[in-house]
Amino acid sequence: MNNDVRQIFGTVNAPPGSSFVGNDPVQGVGNLITFFIQISLFVGGIATLIYLLWGAFDWIMSEGQKEKLQKAQSKMMNAVIGLLMIVVAFTIFSFVMGTVLGGKFGIGKDFKITLPQITPAP
Repeated sequence: MNNDVRQIFGTVNAPPGSSFVGNDPVQGVGNLITFFIQISLFVGGIATLIYLLWGAFDWIMSEGQKEKLQKAQSKMMNAVIGLLMIVVAFTIFSFVMGTVLGGKFGIGKDFKITLPQITPAP
């Protein structure tokens, strides 16, 4: 019966390269981790930029009032510290991936994480 249905309707296969996970589940987990890291860096960078611009806007609108000026400077300093933390975290991650796990990656579409695997002996 099962063969009759396949003869009538055929089999449905996903097109090659269309799946985020792919055929290998380990590669899929690596792709998921890579995607999460890329999104985290992007969102962190955008949030830092917005906070920096907010501080600059507050500085402009402070009208020379010392208390408002100090709050604006504090926002801008915190944004710069946040940006430095993002850069340091990415640098440490790059070092660990390159040295410890032997991963090769860069920013952009070549950014891939390959998880270590245990292969069975022949």
